Amino acid sequence: MSSNMFLYWGSGSIPCWKPMLVLEEKGLAGYPNKKISFSDKEHKSEEVLKLNPRGQVPTFKDGDIVVNESGAICFYLENKLSDKGTKLLPDDNAQRARVLQRVFEVSNVDSSIITNLVHYRFRTPKDKLDEELLKTKYEAVRTELKKWEEHLAASQGYVVGSNFTMADVFFFPYVAFGVRLGLDISKYPAISAYYDKVKDRPSVKATWPPHWTDGPGDSSIMGPV
Repeated sequence: MSSNMFLYWGSGSIPCWKPMLVLEEKGLAGYPNKKISFSDKEHKSEEVLKLNPRGQVPTFKDGDIVVNESGAICFYLENKLSDKGTKLLPDDNAQRARVLQRVFEVSNVDSSIITNLVHYRFRTPKDKLDEELLKTKYEAVRTELKKWEEHLAASQGYVVGSNFTMADVFFFPYVAFGVRLGLDISKYPAISAYYDKVKDRPSVKATWPPHWTDGPGDSSIMGPV
């Protein structure tokens, strides 16, 4: 089955990491794939553009079916492979509702951490950083993390209950990315325990961004969050 699938992905990309986690959780290790280089602009190559006119990854094929956008790929795979490997969306309506709520709530993590803070820090020369603006951005990240600290403290090891679900597929990569950029998760005991638990999961270890093993990231990015 996996031989008909093909994934274009980039190392360290949170959107790419999500479908890779789903594929591993579904027992499809060894699927055909190609790691593209962002620095060489391979995501803008004709090979990718003919499948994804936006020139973005992940870009995914399953036979003649092309699916772009990370969330769409994740839900496509879960729908097609619902009886394989880890069940990422519970059958129980109440549990499924909780998982779906957290899945879509993760967009707040993306906006507060990635769009609001990380992009600003990466794209602004250090001598041009507005310290007062940074304080506001750090506070927004702290506010968001406190909400997830409360979610995890009230749960049973994972984002929703005691089982790894699609909510974890969407949330964990942000935690790992934050840690790489200097997030001090010791300030958030439930998030810290969650990170320690999930980082050793086989699917996570199998999909850990390859270039992260080459050395640490810029630990100054997250600042006093």
